[in-house]
Formats: sequence, structure tokens, C-alpha cells
Amino acid sequence: MKKISIFFMVLLMLLFTGCKNKEVINNISFNSSDTINYNITMKRDLLCLMMAYPEHITDIEHGKDGYVYIVMKSGDKIIYDDKKVKNFKEKLSNPDLQDMLEQIYPNTDIKNIMKEDFDPGRIRHYKLLKEIYGSTKEQIQSNLTNIKVGYKYCLFNNNNKAAESLKAVMKELIPLAQKRSDIYSCVFPTSGTFNYRLISGTNRLSAHSFGIAIDLARDKRDYWKWTSKEDGEKRLNKYPREIIHIFEKNNFIWGGKWNHFDILHFEYRPEFILKSRYFSNKPINGKPWHDGLPSIDENVQKYIQLINTKLK
Repeated sequence: MKKISIFFMVLLMLLFTGCKNKEVINNISFNSSDTINYNITMKRDLLCLMMAYPEHITDIEHGKDGYVYIVMKSGDKIIYDDKKVKNFKEKLSNPDLQDMLEQIYPNTDIKNIMKEDFDPGRIRHYKLLKEIYGSTKEQIQSNLTNIKVGYKYCLFNNNNKAAESLKAVMKELIPLAQKRSDIYSCVFPTSGTFNYRLISGTNRLSAHSFGIAIDLARDKRDYWKWTSKEDGEKRLNKYPREIIHIFEKNNFIWGGKWNHFDILHFEYRPEFILKSRYFSNKPINGKPWHDGLPSIDENVQKYIQLINTKLK
């Protein structure tokens, strides 16, 4: 997505150094379709964010600095694309919204561990999460509510329908687990929800810190640091698909669809499910940029009009 900025950076370097070799410039891979696809992807990403967080994102701004921002209910602005070229580790530690949404979460079943560094959802934009779920431990705790998970209660964030979505998951999943021993053994005993902590070996907060993730029953083959890729893949293929389907239907992503797999982990990330559901395919010439939505209600129509107005 940063091809355009790379092109202009290289072009400026060539001009600055006095390069007169047109062949060098002509051989730089770039065409107008890159710009079109970039703009369509940006609009789709912004629409997914507004649909995912309707009570928290109030506006889109195309700043005088040339950057695009989402405007939060607090008045703070979050940049969509900072135009910086980053490797995977840099995206993990300092992402913009484009970095976060660049990898599309698979909307189909998988049988293999994902390719290297393909981790849709594992890149988290912490300013966005803090705006929605709480910026401090105390604020997050004040937003938590108890959700019944089997025979015990677990804390989950009440903001943005996160707790409501987990409740819907359990309403469907628990009766199924009671009938199916393979599902029951993957669900119980659950390994926890809210836990304000850093991800091991990093300075980044876990999704559990915001009360938007749940770990189900633990198996030593569930996590990429605990086991081999081969054993992780065996575990992945035996994992009941009904569990995954129910969570994804309610806007949770599954850590089993990461290269750095985390099979017991489900995380409430509606923006990823929306993009996966409606915008997994590349844009089609002649179709509106929002083509893929099955229906457009009044609120979505307002978002589309806003995006079209701000990003002409």
C-alpha cells in the first residue's frame, strides 16, 4: 500500500542526484491503477472502521498536511496512513490504521498454519483501542461486566457491544458443548478473559488488557511458542469448526488463522470481520468502491456519503 510513496521517494532521489537516465525512471514499477486501488482500499477500510465503531468514530478528515484521519468522539484524530515503509516488527510496534487492516482476515476454513508473518488482527492500533475500551487499567475496569461462561462468570468489556457479542457466542456455544464432548473439551475450562498485562517479551498490551479477548481450554499445541509448527497444524485441523464459526459470526477473530498461531484465542475485532465478509475481493472496474455490501442501511449510506465527500 505504500507503493505510491516509495515511487515518489525514489523519483525525488533521482532528481536530487541529477540522474538524467530516463530508462531508470521508466523502469520503476508504478501505474495509475495503484493509485485507484489504494484509494478504494482506504475508503473500504474507513467504512469498516465506522461500521465497527459507530458510537466512537464521528468524522473523517483530509488534513491540509495531505494525510487522512478518523476523528474520535473525544475529538482526537488517528492517522490512516503515515506513509512510512515498515517491516513486520515495525508494524507491530508502531502501526497506523492502514498497517493494521492491510492483511485481510480469511473468511474461509484453513487447513495449514498461515504463511510467515501473516497475522491479521495481531497488529493492533492501541490509540484506537484505548479510545473505545478505556485508556487506563482503571477506565477499562470500569467498563467491564460479567458474562456467564458455562458455570462461571468472566469479565468482558461492555463497550461497543463486545460483552453482548460474547454473550451471544455463549448462548449458542454452551448447548452445543453439552452435546459434543470434542467441543466441550476445547471450551472448558476456559483460560481467562480480562487480564491487564503485556504480551510476553514485548512492551505491547495484550488484547486481554482491554477485556475484548477470551482464551478457551488450553492445550500445549495451541500456541506457537509452546509447540512445533507440525504439532500446531495437527491441533488446528482437529479443532471443531463449529466453535470458530460461532465466534466469527459474532465479530470475533480466531488466533488459529495467524502464522504466530494462538488456537485457544478469540478476540473481538468487528472491523476485521466486516472487511473479510464484504471486501475480501479486489475492486472490479466500473463498480462502486463499496461494492460487496449485501445491503446499505441508512447509517451505512451516511458513512459512504461522508467518505465520498471528504475523500474526493
